[in-house]
Amino acid sequence: MKLFPIKKILILVTILAVPGFLYYLLQDKGKNRYKPLPFFGPKVVANTFHSVRGKQVADTIYHQVQNYQLLNQAGDSLSLDTYKGKVVVLSLFHTKGDTYGVDFTNKAVKAYLANYGDNDILRFVSISIDPSYDRPDVLKDYAQKLDAKAGKWDLLTGDSTQVFDLVNKQLFVDAHKVYENGAPKFIYSNMFVLLDTHRRIRGYYEATSQLALSKLDDEIRVLITEELRNMKDGR
Repeated sequence: MKLFPIKKILILVTILAVPGFLYYLLQDKGKNRYKPLPFFGPKVVANTFHSVRGKQVADTIYHQVQNYQLLNQAGDSLSLDTYKGKVVVLSLFHTKGDTYGVDFTNKAVKAYLANYGDNDILRFVSISIDPSYDRPDVLKDYAQKLDAKAGKWDLLTGDSTQVFDLVNKQLFVDAHKVYENGAPKFIYSNMFVLLDTHRRIRGYYEATSQLALSKLDDEIRVLITEELRNMKDGR
């Protein structure tokens, strides 16, 4: 009987072993191995602990956006608690004056809705930074032009103090109103803000950057996957 050269035997063993090894990695080691999204905003180390691979690690309390009561385009009173259990993509807008940046953002939201419109865990929210003008009746007409359906894409307005407190102090997005030649002008960071189901900030994305919009698309998927796994695990 002619013996195989040792090199051929090793190659054959490797070919047979690799598929099984890869399956093991995917099934046993591949769970929750994706890179989780970061948390933004202030954080506090808690007095409680959790176990990671047998080691006690202190829990971290991340910034949670406070609950505010606002009105949508249908005139419904909503709070951020309305979106409990939902991943939320937030943006800013105004309906009056130079709306070039707003128009760009709205087009991006429509594109995301085309991809995620049937996904029940995801909601889109746009907050007016001109709440004194953008009252619910104005937003109703504006929403019809955008085909923004309340409950899936909410256009929110409310008390000016609350709105700017939410935007500047809770979402950490710069936004303010100035006047030039008697006409209002809005200076703000045209960003998308990604919130998880606990109202924690998980990402910022420049709304006029195609690269940033592609990144948001990817990270929406990552966050939805993370949230679904947490729900499955009871977290």
